[in-house]
Formats: sequence, structure tokens, C-alpha cells
Amino acid sequence: MHTLEAIQTRRAVRGYDPEFSLSQAEKDELLELALLAPTAFNLQHVRLVDVSDPALRAQVRAAGWDQAQITEASMLVVICAQLDSWAQNAERVWEGAPEEVKAFMVGAIDGYYRDKPQVQRDEVMRSCGLVAQTLMLAARAKGLDSVPMDGFDFAAVGELIKLPANHVIGLMVAVGKRNVEHKPRVGKLPFAETVLRNTF
Repeated sequence: MHTLEAIQTRRAVRGYDPEFSLSQAEKDELLELALLAPTAFNLQHVRLVDVSDPALRAQVRAAGWDQAQITEASMLVVICAQLDSWAQNAERVWEGAPEEVKAFMVGAIDGYYRDKPQVQRDEVMRSCGLVAQTLMLAARAKGLDSVPMDGFDFAAVGELIKLPANHVIGLMVAVGKRNVEHKPRVGKLPFAETVLRNTF
């Protein structure tokens, strides 16, 4: 599918064929594509939890307002991120760059994040969103559908996936083969209202 067609036809789909399944190789390809999304300072702090165990999926569904797509879609990904990646991985993610570039970036990362918990959280949330959108477009390009979700008990899901203390959940994405028709797009605000030229 052409990139523009994937963007134009991507919709938030909540009805999935529970008999349709993706192979592990197909899932891994989607995850690899998602991880090509940009992350702040190349920190690659996003962690993707592919929840495939049926019992665990059922528990996540219970913590997610009993939304059917959580168990009926072929794939459920909890998109998380490591808050302290800036302190733990700055050297690693610039390995292989020229030494002067690496030294500059490691210093810049430290200066940007140290003692700024709000910045640390804001950055990982932005990166989670970029990875989620890339995953959804990759799925659509392969003829699949998806839905982003934040309608769930974050703390409960965190416990279920054994989220480390230095990580946060950004959102979940379900991917699969839809078994419902797309509903018409409604309530679209005018282009002139939502796109501004230079200033408000």
C-alpha cells in the first residue's frame, strides 16, 4: 500500500476477527518497523511489550474497561518507555559515531535531562506517540487495522506486565483484521481552524 493511502485509510478500529492471527515473524516485522520511529536524542527509550499470552490478555482486558479488541485483535502492544534512559544509555546509543560527536551528544543529553523530571516524562511520551503512530501506519500498509488506547487502568496494566519502576506506559495499540465496517468520519474541525500560519 502506498504511504499516502495508509495515512488516509488508517482508522481507529475496535471490531476484530478473533479467528485471524499473525505469525510471530509478522508481529516481529511490525515491531521492527515501529522501532524505526525517531526518538529524542536517539535514546531509543521506548519498550514494546507484545502481550500474546491469552490469560494475560484477559487480565489486561479486565483492566481495560472490558474492551473487546484487547483480546480479539491479533496483536496487543503495550508501548512503554524508560524514564532514565538518558542517564543509562546515552553512551550506548551514540556508539559508532565520531568521538567528538559522541562526546557532544552525551553532554547535551545530560544537560537537557538532569534534574528535570517533567522533561524526562514529556520526552518519553512524545517518543511513545511517534512509535505508536509508526506501528499503526505499518499495520495499515500491510492491510491490517489498529486502534490506539489509553482507556485502561495504567497502574493495573503496569502490574500485569511487571513494569519496572523506572518505566512508564504511554498507551496500548491493538492490531488485527477488522470485522466491522468503518464508520463515517464525523466532527472534523475545519482546516482553517486547526492550521495556523506563523502565530495564533
